Amino acid sequence: MSEGDLRYPSRFITHNPPAHRAIKSRSLYFATKRCFDVAVTLLVAPFALAIVAAAAVLIWIDGGQAFFSQPRVGKRGEIFNLWKLRTMAPDAERKLQEYLAADPLARVEWETQQKLRNDPRITRLGRYLRKYSIDELPQLLNVLVGDMSLVGPRPMLPEQRQHYPGTAYFDMRPGLTGLWQISERNGCTFVERALHDTRYSGMMCFSADLWILLQTPMVVLRGTGL
Repeated sequence: MSEGDLRYPSRFITHNPPAHRAIKSRSLYFATKRCFDVAVTLLVAPFALAIVAAAAVLIWIDGGQAFFSQPRVGKRGEIFNLWKLRTMAPDAERKLQEYLAADPLARVEWETQQKLRNDPRITRLGRYLRKYSIDELPQLLNVLVGDMSLVGPRPMLPEQRQHYPGTAYFDMRPGLTGLWQISERNGCTFVERALHDTRYSGMMCFSADLWILLQTPMVVLRGTGL
């Protein structure tokens, strides 16, 4: 996939203003973005909590704890704990290694995308939670405390850093949604995610964030989040 295949509205293409104006404009944008993140998170919190509580009960009935945290790479390369609803079996790592050892094609898929379309670790309930991104809702807590933003790059695992070819990711807070999340999602390689992050870094503005947020519900309802 070439960079030209990553499409977004042309009005978000930015030009290069003088350095002092660019720094001032970017600082104002980040401050506004942070206030917006907090305000929207607090606004949707009651609805999100109700959905998360119902899903947590179903996970608990299915067996095992409902929540788990996982280290992820944040802005400036700092590590934070990302929260999710549990969608994998308790012995997930063992299942993964056995599956990769038995299936060379799956190993290639894992090494290029850092994901599997037919992931043996995911529970039956977990597949539905992932399909509609319900498992991601606890990350609103990460947004509230400042580890993440509503819009930004998909947060990567520390061990994935060695496979990541770009640099733009480390200048931004990871996002609950973003260009990757509303485009190919499972259709692109892990390396190609860097192209989305670089593009987003160049188009970052409040109107672009609103556009991405408005696109997100339609993508979620299509159920492409496996």
